[in-house]
Amino acid sequence: MPILFFCYIIAYIDRINVGFAGLQLQKAFGVDASRYYDIYGLGSGLFFLGYFVFEVPSNLILHRIGARLWIARIMIVWGIVSSSMMFMKSPSGFYTMRFLLGVAEAGFFPGVILYLTYWFRVKDRARMVALFSTAATLSGFFNSPVSGRLLQLEGFQGLAGWQWLFLLEGIPAVLVGLAVLWLLPDGPRKVRWLSNEEKSGLLAQLLHDEAQAGFAKVHRLKDAFASGRVWLLCAIYFLLNVGSYGFEMWQPQIIRSLSNMTEFRIGLLNGIPYFVATIFMVMNGRHSDRTGERRWHVAVSALAGAIGFITSAYATNIVVSLAGLAIAFAGVKGMVGPFWALSTASLSGAAAAGGIAWINSVGNLGGFIGPTIVGYIRNATGNYSEAVAVLGCALALLACLAIALRSPKARASSRQKVEAA
Repeated sequence: MPILFFCYIIAYIDRINVGFAGLQLQKAFGVDASRYYDIYGLGSGLFFLGYFVFEVPSNLILHRIGARLWIARIMIVWGIVSSSMMFMKSPSGFYTMRFLLGVAEAGFFPGVILYLTYWFRVKDRARMVALFSTAATLSGFFNSPVSGRLLQLEGFQGLAGWQWLFLLEGIPAVLVGLAVLWLLPDGPRKVRWLSNEEKSGLLAQLLHDEAQAGFAKVHRLKDAFASGRVWLLCAIYFLLNVGSYGFEMWQPQIIRSLSNMTEFRIGLLNGIPYFVATIFMVMNGRHSDRTGERRWHVAVSALAGAIGFITSAYATNIVVSLAGLAIAFAGVKGMVGPFWALSTASLSGAAAAGGIAWINSVGNLGGFIGPTIVGYIRNATGNYSEAVAVLGCALALLACLAIALRSPKARASSRQKVEAA
């Protein structure tokens, strides 16, 4: 877990640092404000189209050749692409590099979610996914002031601040990717620090979980794509990412719109929602595992996020607005652990490799739609209020879908009663 945690910190920095670079890219591209908001919204979202195209193939390859080699390959390539973004000179270059970054990173997150099913029982997965996912929120908390400071290197050695940001924040991915080749085991069968008895006991518990799920579990790859439950999970995750990335990719610019301040101070304020979200993610994941309940932990978190966004959108006080954003982001991130525990409990075998990737792939299209919509609405209205309110509406719809999602055991029990009748 510490290895994966550190990998995800780096992944998330390289994914969202464009939010800070966006504070300077209008000047770098030489475009006026009326064009820039659409350019930035589309470009930041294009990452997720590249992600979508290569997600499922990447996870199937990981399932076949092992996590160690494939995760190392993903990290090294995305680090190179991320640092190369310093050479962008135009909107078309921005579009191309964001798309390529998505292609390079495709498979990392669903690969880790699949990998965790090799190690942890269903009853522990919400907590472990939440702990892993706190890497994303902690990266935002600690890296926000760092990114703000890097932007202030403007002109040093002839480079712009945003160029230093991309260059320096891409290098760690390459270095850690090389370390993964030596440090990350492919699964419990191949580690030296477990005895044969411990390996057998763990594998027996994982097999017991599959047996408990019975026919409610989807095993074959083709069945995963034909499952209505999988498509409903895709819709839920899509809306989650509309809210998450619609906010994150614009967060520094939203904060700047509330009060004109230096980039470093924006970085400090930018870290507050990440800090609050980190705490709530762990609490919600632990409570979900302790109670064994998943869908209401998703639905209530989504509702809290919706209220937070709508409160922030129409608040006239900067403190209230920032508090609303922090609550909203905590609600969004609090869903992650229980959501993936729900998803992995329904899939196994090849269906787990393909199905998890498919849910993540379709869901991450929300990462394209969210930032694009925010940019469009900001350009049309001249402020972020209506855009933030739309993100809140997306989370309200998510809450309704989550309530409609029945657990695998409940569905299996109902089916058995019908067959018995």
